[in-house]
Amino acid sequence: MAGLLLLGVTLCMGLAALPPSVAAAGGLVLGGGLAFRRRVGLRAAGLVLAGFCLAVLHGHHAMGQRIDAGHVGVDLDVTGEVVGLVRPGSPVTRFELRLLAVPGAPELVGRRVGLAWYGAAPELVPGERWAMQVRLRRPRGVLNPAGFDSERRALERRLAATGHVRDAGPATRLAPARGLDAWRQQASERVAAAAPGEAVRYVQALALGDTRGLSAADWEALRNTGLSHLLAISGFHVGVVAGLGAVLAGWLSRLWPPLLRRFPRPMLMAFAALALALGYAAAAGFSLPTRRALLMIAAALLARVLRRPVDPWNSLALAMLAVLAVDPLAVLSAGFWLSFLGVSWLLWCLADAAGEGYARALLRAQWVATLGLLPLTAWFFGHASLAGPLANLVGVPLVTLLVVPLSLLGTALEAMAVGLGRWPLALAVWLIGVAEPWMQALSTRAWAARSLPPPGLAAFALALAGVAVLLLPRGVPGRWLAPLLVLPLLWPRLPAPPAGGFDLELIDVGQGLSVLVRTRGHALVYDFGPRPPGGRDMGQAAVLPVLRARGLGRVDALVLSHDDNDHDGGLPIVHRAFPDAPVFGQQAWLPRAGRLLPEQATRRACLAGEGWHWDGVDFEFLHPTPYFPDVGNEGSCVLRVEGRFGSALLTGDVGEVVERRLMRLWPDRLPADLLVLGHHGSRHSSSPAFLDAVAPRHALNASGHRSRFNHPHPDVLQRLAERAIPLSDTGEHGHLRATVRRDGVAVTRWREAGRRFWHEPD
Repeated sequence: MAGLLLLGVTLCMGLAALPPSVAAAGGLVLGGGLAFRRRVGLRAAGLVLAGFCLAVLHGHHAMGQRIDAGHVGVDLDVTGEVVGLVRPGSPVTRFELRLLAVPGAPELVGRRVGLAWYGAAPELVPGERWAMQVRLRRPRGVLNPAGFDSERRALERRLAATGHVRDAGPATRLAPARGLDAWRQQASERVAAAAPGEAVRYVQALALGDTRGLSAADWEALRNTGLSHLLAISGFHVGVVAGLGAVLAGWLSRLWPPLLRRFPRPMLMAFAALALALGYAAAAGFSLPTRRALLMIAAALLARVLRRPVDPWNSLALAMLAVLAVDPLAVLSAGFWLSFLGVSWLLWCLADAAGEGYARALLRAQWVATLGLLPLTAWFFGHASLAGPLANLVGVPLVTLLVVPLSLLGTALEAMAVGLGRWPLALAVWLIGVAEPWMQALSTRAWAARSLPPPGLAAFALALAGVAVLLLPRGVPGRWLAPLLVLPLLWPRLPAPPAGGFDLELIDVGQGLSVLVRTRGHALVYDFGPRPPGGRDMGQAAVLPVLRARGLGRVDALVLSHDDNDHDGGLPIVHRAFPDAPVFGQQAWLPRAGRLLPEQATRRACLAGEGWHWDGVDFEFLHPTPYFPDVGNEGSCVLRVEGRFGSALLTGDVGEVVERRLMRLWPDRLPADLLVLGHHGSRHSSSPAFLDAVAPRHALNASGHRSRFNHPHPDVLQRLAERAIPLSDTGEHGHLRATVRRDGVAVTRWREAGRRFWHEPD
């Protein structure tokens, strides 16, 4: 029953647009009626239909919470309560606000918005009430075939808008902090004060779900070693705490027998287990994994209290039904699938583990978890941790049996009185401090993790089937053939351009530029997106995920058009992933390239007239000429790509002055089928004469949505329209992919091709 309901909910998540809510309501009633029919086929169809329609209704409600166009880009005076943990930083502090009053827009009251406070922000504490002026927009972010989907995350968190504090001057604190999140932040600060040390950030994460202290490097090390699940307060941790509560209640009943006159021991142990699990979930902010674990524990304990047989499968199914009934959109979270599928694998494969020693049971559990969750980690994260089984053999018992109990004990004691929990917390920090260098060293091994392209649905289904067969008991006929089913996941057949053809992809990096050019056997990256202060490194968040999604284990050249943050911000992280690739840049930039590149990096000047040949495709720099002055944008490396079936011109940030120079020096080399507009579509680039000289069939542009620089400029749009040149822009259409083949040039816009119902329209 739970599986069929889940199937219906999952089918809804693949929709580009939601059916009408009236039809969904009718379908839910019909599905509910069919679910109680005696015929198995009708019952199954009813459950699938009910799950589908329930998800549609929740989707409509969540999308309906987003603000209307009339509230976008205008200054609003609001009163709200800070919710969740605040992420202070320089130069931006990020927090969420639940709106309590919005003069002139009462329909926004009760909605939740994510805000940024730029500059010197006051100390914001969860539970405080503030009056401030904000400017909002609908949740929208960069959109690529791989990488972080901020619009999906906004749907999961039910954010109605994102924005920033417009004018910090009149911002006023109206009421002091109160509530659970205020206590969590205060408790986190007490933990840090009681056990100072770098490793205390892990204790804060384990005890309170406070991961603000973990850096991108920490998360990368955890992913490479397969230990990320330990830092997200997991259902397993909640189960351990519940078990500890039951054990303590059992001891108490033996020390004080009169207690059993009022409470039978099974009931006493059940309520103690649930109370401690509830307390731990509250300390973690009732995150989704803890809510799932609470439901599972409650189902098992209810059966125990009612003296019913405790069937783990029924408990798991009841928990899934409860989660899907309350929030079917939870299936968008990787944690939902990792939790339920992980527990399912363990229940299925370890059901006969009774009587095994601890070491053997732990080894079997690691084997099952690593192999069983491989398809999901490839689907959601695009990587597989080969070091995971080894790291978890140490990490799971250390963290679950020692660090988590010590962290919780120390946090609870510290909440009672300052200094009371110092010793348990210090011991927990010391244990992590001993293990952390080993984990960091393991994560840097070349074999620790492998990047995998996102699998197709067929490869994913085959891999699940292969894993299921591999985990069957020994002696099952044909079990040795199971690895063949996993091969399409691990070594997918990725389409490559034919000889003489190429693909040109504009990766959506917001207000910046990054271009991937692929030939049959080679790849080049031109610019790397921004790394704004206090913001995401787009090299990590957008460029690398796209490169991995294309299955690129090697990049043959990196080209930096010029030294500017919106072009070079992601260069360090991309070069770190492909250290053998030579870096081309302006001749004047090379002496100061050490700001972005290690000393051993191969650096070459992009000089006009120089180039190379790959797989029937010619690459040639047209600008700058030797000894061209260091003039910033105008010194951008201009690259021409020409194959058997078409050509492209990448112009960086050059303006009209260099455009005239190019027309004079290379009149025969400028015509191209594809033109990446100069300077993000600035009015001072893409002059009428230059557009006539290039005569592109398609124009591509990289800009941020609702660019504050007004890119692409209306003058440029008019010039393109006058020449009937179609334009595709990352700010409106997301990731752009142009394919140059024998049958012509085609451009795919990801906001159309990869659209889901939670994505904002073009």
